[in-house]
Amino acid sequence: MEEIEKYLQTHDDVEMHPSDIAKLLKELNAEEFKRAIKLVPKDIIGDVALALPDRYFEDVVGNLSIDELLHAVNELETDDQVEFLEELEDIDEEVAAEVFKKLDEENKEEIETLQSYDEDEAGAYMQLEVFTSYEDEVVQDVIKRFAKLRKEHELENVQNLFVVDRRNKLLYAVGLDDLLIFNFSKTIKENIEESEETFEPKKALDTEDIKEVVHYFEEYDLSVMPVVNGDGKLLGRITSDDIYDIINEHATEQMYKLAGVDDEAEEDDVLVAGQKRATWLGINLVTAIIASLVIGMFEQTLQSLVALAVLMPIVASMGGNAGTQTLTVVVRQLALGDISNGDALRILKKEIFIALMNGLVFAIVMGLIAWLWFDISMLGLVIGLSMIINLLMAGFFGAVVPLGLKVLKIDPAIGSTVILTTVTDVVGFFSFLGLATYILL
Repeated sequence: MEEIEKYLQTHDDVEMHPSDIAKLLKELNAEEFKRAIKLVPKDIIGDVALALPDRYFEDVVGNLSIDELLHAVNELETDDQVEFLEELEDIDEEVAAEVFKKLDEENKEEIETLQSYDEDEAGAYMQLEVFTSYEDEVVQDVIKRFAKLRKEHELENVQNLFVVDRRNKLLYAVGLDDLLIFNFSKTIKENIEESEETFEPKKALDTEDIKEVVHYFEEYDLSVMPVVNGDGKLLGRITSDDIYDIINEHATEQMYKLAGVDDEAEEDDVLVAGQKRATWLGINLVTAIIASLVIGMFEQTLQSLVALAVLMPIVASMGGNAGTQTLTVVVRQLALGDISNGDALRILKKEIFIALMNGLVFAIVMGLIAWLWFDISMLGLVIGLSMIINLLMAGFFGAVVPLGLKVLKIDPAIGSTVILTTVTDVVGFFSFLGLATYILL
């Protein structure tokens, strides 16, 4: 508590960064948090609320009046305004509606524009605040106008000047560093024509999948990208900080899905999160019963040779781990766009080769261990062959399952683990006990 009080007292509004304040707030207990949040300047309280994990949002806005919430929303950029109001609506629809009602008409229209897009479309993530000029404007006038807007805090985090025609169609994107070396007495168009660069903008359609936009940022090392409609008219921009958030969200979502956990439910109360997890645990229970039925088919074999019961989990465990390795690599490469439509066969061959190579190595190792452990040479052969079969199937299905789900336009992270676990357990138990029945008995 003392640390945040000292921080807030020794930093003025310009120097304070919402993320720094959020970091300090997270270290406080509930009572200290309630006292400390009242010390945060109202001009940045909205940014602080969004910088905190979702579970803190209600505690932040609960200390604000309608007018203070309105002020917080007005201080945010358009994309953050939408996020703030959506989170507020989840907590209290009436308060959110009251705040929205008090916004000026321009703000309402901008927020409604962004909310009209689907959550996977680029338009849903853009900021409508952009710095533009016409190509016939003199550079000196453009710079003076930019300085004025910046001093009045009308613009933030500007990296590019977007040059448009009179119909607002995007023509060029000029970095501010390039703008400063232009001839100030000439027009934007004259400077561009004299330059060796084209200043052709990398742009995204407002209806384009946001995952494709993320790939553009990674591929072209962008800090900002203009967003246009089907007619090429400039609508807004997406900045790198939004892209970082999207990458983080997608990575978290994938990890949760691979573990059979609903990422949205984890932000809810214990009962909701528990119910969501129980669904996947129920599916896992069914698959475990299937694997147990396979074991039951070889009950007499297990009774005849107790060593099989000791070694059996090793085969299934090795197959499961090998399959998870393959699955994780393939799902992540699919998410990053590193696997093209014609690349599936190469990936499949690679994963099968790796699985076969590791299968041979660990078959020899485990075969020798089983032989020395139980003094039965043929038992070493059985577990060795079973290890090769199971690791080979683990590599094959670890690649095929996510690739197949991708073809079916299903998120490869959903259900892949359950399918793979079932395959490796069933194949592992069946191959090991089947070979033991055939060779040893």
